[in-house]
Amino acid sequence: MAKQILLNAFNMNCIGHINHGLWTHPRDNSTQYKSLSYWTDLARLLERGLFDGLFIADIVGTYDVYGKSLDVTLKESIQLPVNDPLLLVSAMAAATRHLGFGLTANLTYEAPYLFARRLSTLDHLSNGRVGWNIVTGYLDSAARAMGLEHQPEHDRRYDQADEYLQVLYKLLEGSWADDAVVEDRQRRVYAEPEKVRKVSHLGEFYKVEGYHLCEPSPQRTPVLFQAGSSPRGLAFAGNHAECVFISGQDKAATRAQVDKVRAAAQAAGRDPQAVKVFMGITVIVAPTEQLAQAKYAEYLRHASPEAGVAHFAASTGIDFAAYELDEPIGASKGNAIQSATRQLQENAWTRRRLLEQHALGGRYVTLVGSPEQVAEHLIAWIDETGLDGFNLTRTVTPESYEDFIDLVVPQLQQRGRYKTAYAEGTLREKLFQSDHPHLPVDHPGSRYRHAATPAKTGVPHHA
Repeated sequence: MAKQILLNAFNMNCIGHINHGLWTHPRDNSTQYKSLSYWTDLARLLERGLFDGLFIADIVGTYDVYGKSLDVTLKESIQLPVNDPLLLVSAMAAATRHLGFGLTANLTYEAPYLFARRLSTLDHLSNGRVGWNIVTGYLDSAARAMGLEHQPEHDRRYDQADEYLQVLYKLLEGSWADDAVVEDRQRRVYAEPEKVRKVSHLGEFYKVEGYHLCEPSPQRTPVLFQAGSSPRGLAFAGNHAECVFISGQDKAATRAQVDKVRAAAQAAGRDPQAVKVFMGITVIVAPTEQLAQAKYAEYLRHASPEAGVAHFAASTGIDFAAYELDEPIGASKGNAIQSATRQLQENAWTRRRLLEQHALGGRYVTLVGSPEQVAEHLIAWIDETGLDGFNLTRTVTPESYEDFIDLVVPQLQQRGRYKTAYAEGTLREKLFQSDHPHLPVDHPGSRYRHAATPAKTGVPHHA
């Protein structure tokens, strides 16, 4: 049976996310991001299109590298202003039944004890439809805003992340037994004390002693997303990630990256095929190729290549504004996103080339064509690279999602490559076609699971 394509909508609680400048398009409504109806309408739309999830990016800090100022960032709203992504979930979960929510949170600035409660709360309220995109941050502006002189060194951030996950596993998996809550009104016992245990953790980065504040949620640990592609990031993903988000420019390089992700999981003693790999992609589609190309040209007139380059500058830590248009951009060993700086080092980049690459305001692969053409291209990416799915970026909102749902989804369904109905269950059960909502047994987090304890002397428990 051919692989079914998984699909997330890629978005952010802000105006300009990936394809910058398109907020100026007359049909774009991204400036309404502060409205709750903007998000509930989007959630309903994505559920109509049978999307697996809404993947919401986030950033702590501001993009102040380009031109050593915030001028372009503020003028073009390059992920600024940006609101909290987690607060959107309750309303969107209430407006939908199946749609999952992949939420980005920076562990460098989140205390694990309280963050565990937020995750469990959202998992309860969504009935098990929550995932966490694990990020460690890369902006010095964020470190300064949080009271640090500079952010921790790249690999040390992952050392801290490993311990952070260990603390979360202890809280989410190990503090409460599955059968701790009995809701026994006759005995006046809501939870059995002997089935709730204290977490004690003393490590290099964290000291935690206390009970998890929430009873077990449907998934306990949310589905774990991660996007690091450096050697240290891949090792972290191999241990922890259930879904990995990569950025590809061509199929050969994407195939190599997918293989690295699966090899990292296998090296960690996990099933390499159990890790789902998603690639960011932009789609511009219309009923005919000619109309799609006309729409693409229309979008280009509103996009901001400079804003895209300013965003990329923050990813590399290099001020591209300091270079002449055709001056070669020198290699730089920075403390930001290593995959971004590696792209520059491996190619003879100039600011002119970067502006051309960011013509649509972003640098993801862009597919332009008829519904049939787009569907065939997506299938080819899956079959030739080993990808499991895509994070579909937005261009003009909500038009780009509506076009994809109305035009591309039926084509993928006709080819047997996209579901025609949702499966039941939690986000983890849906993504992995499983009948078990918790972390699989070969995942390191499962080792912290609270073993079942015998009930007290023969007194029946009433669920």
